[in-house]
Amino acid sequence: MTRRQALLGLTALALTTSARAEAVVDLQWRDLLPADDTSLPGNLQGIVPHDEASLAARQPISTGVRPDWNGEVVRLSGFVVPIDYDGTGVTAFILVPYVGACVHVPPPPSNQLVFVTTEKPYETDGLFEAVTVTGMFGTASTSTQLADIGYALSADDIRPYRN
Repeated sequence: MTRRQALLGLTALALTTSARAEAVVDLQWRDLLPADDTSLPGNLQGIVPHDEASLAARQPISTGVRPDWNGEVVRLSGFVVPIDYDGTGVTAFILVPYVGACVHVPPPPSNQLVFVTTEKPYETDGLFEAVTVTGMFGTASTSTQLADIGYALSADDIRPYRN
């Protein structure tokens, strides 16, 4: 599935479920794992030197995704790995659960990655900025040079993370 197909799918899902999306669901990364999967990669697991082979080749196999929040408006915090820009603002990025994922260390399983798109470019402070993203969520298999991704989020709001 291409990024365009994922975005079109989320848009269609948003139109058909707008009445249900009244409340925002706060998600944690652990919520994205299937019930039978209790593993989460450690913050510093799998660190490798930058000159070694592709980090994407070291991505662990996913145990599946959870469709529980398809079509729901969710809020999830994580770190930005930019994919596409419009001027100086990011219009597509991978939301990752820990610093270094997909760039400095091998990516987590696809069920721990979210492909985020936004119509309004987000002016980021740089790689791995901590953000909280709110928008329409769903399962969507997407593949990039950095990693395979299991979820997509069409962002209505992106804010710097506040603890």
